[in-house]
Amino acid sequence: MRGEFVDVRGARLYYYAAGTRGAGEPVVLLHGFPTSGHLWADVVPHLPQGHRTIVLDLLGFGRSDRPGSHAVDIHAHADRVIALLDALGINFACLIGHDIGGAIALAAALRHPPRVSRLGLVSAAAFDAWPPRDVKVVRATLPLTRHLPPSWVSSVLRADLLRGYVNADHAARSVDRYLQPFGDADGRDAFFQHLQQLDPADPDALTPRLGDIVQPTAVVWGRNDPFLPVKNAERLAAAIPSATLDIIEEGGHFVPEEQPQEVAQAIGRLILRH
Repeated sequence: MRGEFVDVRGARLYYYAAGTRGAGEPVVLLHGFPTSGHLWADVVPHLPQGHRTIVLDLLGFGRSDRPGSHAVDIHAHADRVIALLDALGINFACLIGHDIGGAIALAAALRHPPRVSRLGLVSAAAFDAWPPRDVKVVRATLPLTRHLPPSWVSSVLRADLLRGYVNADHAARSVDRYLQPFGDADGRDAFFQHLQQLDPADPDALTPRLGDIVQPTAVVWGRNDPFLPVKNAERLAAAIPSATLDIIEEGGHFVPEEQPQEVAQAIGRLILRH
């Protein structure tokens, strides 16, 4: 699907839209780390008709600009998502976030409650469980690893990301696509900028405020997620007053890619809740 770029706070963000402008409540899909809007490609066709859907590449991922001097912590991303709504003339939207995109959606709901009508947390970064083990190792050794060849960074990331899939054939194609923007020296530097600013403490810092979430919320998780265990889903659903819980039995961490219809059905139920 053809997308376009929009200038948001001095940076170009890439997005594509599906559905009908001005119809039902808009839905904004946020990917995680280190993926892109491609994560949602097979979910979008199965979403309910009559809703405009926006699929975004967060700053520094996919086709969007590299971060440069812009902040890329979850709060900066959350404010940038709201600024994107402004740029697109959207008053409020249902935010659906995967992985760190889930933490970004949570931050947006807490920082800008009137702009977030509903919340979907799909295998979302929460509590103290993010990032995955190998990413934590790379982050802890940043003074050394930031000078290693981009090929080394990609190989470590690739091995870790592949564990998140149930279907190995599907995994290889997607992971190569996700890692492409980080394949040269500038991309490596952008990757380390993300690691430096995406503080693992930030998702956990939202924990005391989960009870303040007033939006209807759906927590959706893959049963076989090796990075963010199902107990996190249960804990999230218990902490957010209006949350429902959907566990997808044949899903790993990248459940929007591997079980797109089931994820779309869960989002559809959220959109239709009164």
